[in-house]
Amino acid sequence: MGGESSPKIAIVDESPIRAALLEEGLREAGYTDVVRIGEMQSLLNRIYALDPDVIVIDLENPSRDVLEQMFQVSRAVRRPIAMFVDQSDAASIQASVDAGVSAYIVDGLKKERLKPILDLCISRFNAFAKLQNELDRARSALEDRKVIDRAKGILMKLKGLTEDEAYVLLRSTAMREKKKIGDIAQSILTASELLK
Repeated sequence: MGGESSPKIAIVDESPIRAALLEEGLREAGYTDVVRIGEMQSLLNRIYALDPDVIVIDLENPSRDVLEQMFQVSRAVRRPIAMFVDQSDAASIQASVDAGVSAYIVDGLKKERLKPILDLCISRFNAFAKLQNELDRARSALEDRKVIDRAKGILMKLKGLTEDEAYVLLRSTAMREKKKIGDIAQSILTASELLK
């Protein structure tokens, strides 16, 4: 999100009056690019089509089904989501946080609170996304390690190498081919499957 350009905000709200208030509040807070989605039907498709930077969901008294739908949205779109509800129970708040909703506000809407809430929502989301990326990276490093270990085993068996020699061979091949060691290891596994 550039400093200059306003993030694109999608408002999800079935009530036109509340949505208008919300939109006005957002514009007053300096957000110029605001789009409203008033239909809950095929919500995900609409959100994908708009591709907003932030999603503001405004629900009066959400039923379980509606909440469930919102959680599916939040899991699918990976965008900061602020959810406003007028009434709620602790369980649905917990569920929404687990689903990745970045800010959950229960006492309905106050225009002057929009900006701090959205700022918080975005920074929380960014922190969460960073963690998620680190997790993904750690996971793929672990996968790589397993693949490399198996490739070393194959080389040791086929070429009578020690574990160190097998690793050196992998590494030098990777450098020569300008590829990652994990990729070289993966191709050894693939080849050995084929050669069985």
